[in-house]
Amino acid sequence: MKKLGIMLMCALMMVSFTACGGSATSDTKEAEKKLDKVRLGEVTHSVFYAPQYAAISLGFFADEGIEIELSNLGGADKVMSALLSNQIDIGFCGPEASIYVYNEGREDYPEVFAQMTKRDGSFLVGKEKPDTFDWNQLKGKTVIPGRKGGVPYMTFEYLLKEKGLDPANDLKLDDSIQFSLMAGAFSGSDAEYVTLFEPTASMIEQENKGYILASIGQESGEIPYTAYCAKKSYIGKNEDLVQRFTNAIYKGLKWVNENSAEEVAKVIADSFPDSDVTLLTTVVQRYKDIDSWKVEPVLEQTAFDKLQTVMESAGELSTKAPYDKVVNNKFANAVLGK
Repeated sequence: MKKLGIMLMCALMMVSFTACGGSATSDTKEAEKKLDKVRLGEVTHSVFYAPQYAAISLGFFADEGIEIELSNLGGADKVMSALLSNQIDIGFCGPEASIYVYNEGREDYPEVFAQMTKRDGSFLVGKEKPDTFDWNQLKGKTVIPGRKGGVPYMTFEYLLKEKGLDPANDLKLDDSIQFSLMAGAFSGSDAEYVTLFEPTASMIEQENKGYILASIGQESGEIPYTAYCAKKSYIGKNEDLVQRFTNAIYKGLKWVNENSAEEVAKVIADSFPDSDVTLLTTVVQRYKDIDSWKVEPVLEQTAFDKLQTVMESAGELSTKAPYDKVVNNKFANAVLGK
């Protein structure tokens, strides 16, 4: 009888344990269901966007109830095409793409709601390494600068003019190469120079296929280079979600700005499986040294105006877009308590 009682007690305990286990599993599944999926399309995959990858890795998006479905679309034009055709919910690219769409007269145009980077993140890479680099060395040479009309191209062109060079006559800018193929085209062509993001630039140098000569962003100054945008209709229907997304980005910015390059490299390492932590640490420090990231995700009007000046200088903008239409700082201000 005593033995039977013990067996019954064990059985009850097993039932209780199973029930608890089932409940925990159910709770976990329920928690997973509560995450709102956001399809995010990025212009390229680069350490330049470390705050975004840190926000994913450290669970800042999950803390805000968001699951990120990230895709690398290889160019601002492709990001905008995917956004307008509802293949993605949020685009991450240069604000110039939103300006172009607004000026086309589209009613449901994209609004920029959070800025991440405040200068160009590309580096000039050359096949030869001179004892001292001078911008005049580009005269008569071929450079692969990206797609004409994109911010990388326009910023580089603007910088050349600042250095006293005529982009149309002093050198050849080969804009025929697709953004994602620029490194390969540089290695396999006669082009003497290319502008590349990290970690690609450092990997090219590591493979002895080229040398980093200058930071485009450091030389050209601040400009609203990369930001998040979504269609007006999407923002209108998902204000709470956009706010939570902005909260996570702000946490990512804050964390990356406040932590060492080595700590950042370790956290984002899973996003760059082909690069070791030592290389990533060097790259992150390089971006820290040129003050790449915003502290607050607000896109200021002065920065927006400079972007349009650069676009005008490149001959890509005939009519300026109104700041208060293209830029929506409601969510960035809210995260700052403004």
